[in-house]
Amino acid sequence: MKLKKLLLKQQPIACLIIIVILNSCKKEKATTTTASVSPVTIGLYEYASDGNKRIFIPVTQIGTQSLTYYEVFDTGSSGMTIDASGILPASMISTSGIQVTGDSVVVNGITVTSKTGTVSYGDATGITKEYGNLAYASIKIGNTSGSYTFKRVPIFLYYKIIDSDGKQLSAHSADVFGVGPGESYANGAVTSPLRYFDTGTSLTSGFKLATLNSSSFSASGTYVSGLLTMGLTSSDLSSSSFIMHPLTYSSSGGYSPNIPGTVTYSGKTISAQFLFDTGTPSVTVIEDKLATNALGQLPANSEVTITTSKGFTYTYTTSSTGNLTEIQNPNNTADYRTILSIDFFIKNEYLTDYSNHQIGLKNN
Repeated sequence: MKLKKLLLKQQPIACLIIIVILNSCKKEKATTTTASVSPVTIGLYEYASDGNKRIFIPVTQIGTQSLTYYEVFDTGSSGMTIDASGILPASMISTSGIQVTGDSVVVNGITVTSKTGTVSYGDATGITKEYGNLAYASIKIGNTSGSYTFKRVPIFLYYKIIDSDGKQLSAHSADVFGVGPGESYANGAVTSPLRYFDTGTSLTSGFKLATLNSSSFSASGTYVSGLLTMGLTSSDLSSSSFIMHPLTYSSSGGYSPNIPGTVTYSGKTISAQFLFDTGTPSVTVIEDKLATNALGQLPANSEVTITTSKGFTYTYTTSSTGNLTEIQNPNNTADYRTILSIDFFIKNEYLTDYSNHQIGLKNN
């Protein structure tokens, strides 16, 4: 099946500020712990169009409904967002919101609460807003080559999305499967669905992302097996050559995926806060507060080196078709993060350990 292109190609998905006003009724996770389990590995779809690359994860069941939606697999945000169209009855959805009587209602196996919120994507140069409700449901991911069902996870069901020009975007144009280590700024209800993987007593909560296959990105979407592994083993955390980076906790947003370090480009080295983001489709953004001249894209054949505070180093060279890199000033964007685009994941492996609050990076 041809994958639908996400319309927000000019706004890095994980260059986002989640402003979810969800004064949620906190619900306990419904989990059944198995004594000893093995990691589960599934494939993802690699997609490319107009110079943008995406990786999509298939969602084939929500609540009691069998369906197929492809969500952007996003290491830079936390929580699953999906359009309510086609999931809830049309009679429940209006231009002013999702109609819920009382505290919550159960429809098609989905508990839709009356708690509303807004998710904002972008930075000071342009904001796109998503409006919806907090909900809970079991979800199934993957396909016939490998799948997994999460028993009950919090999700954000949106009913409309408005871009920075005031235009309402089409249904399902911003469905995101956020696997970052953080949480909703309001109450922590919406977090990565992968946290709900049953680790039993033998695994650690988290995931590994194998290096992406550069030749598999296509306009029709190519299924690549074995990219995502859920559940971490002791060897993943101790003897697999990942360089681990402890994460910083904030009372708003939980554990941040940002990693301190330095970036070297055009003969100078500056401090940085790195976000390694599969949701940024094409252009790495270096935030340089000293960049007072005209800002813009580095020319082809420019060399960039990033070095984290824990000694992970990666050097790449820009070209006209890949590793595109732009210099911005945080005084203009109001965003201080240097964001590595999806091209980073073609050469490097990535690991998130939810239990111990750390991110692992590994040169391939």
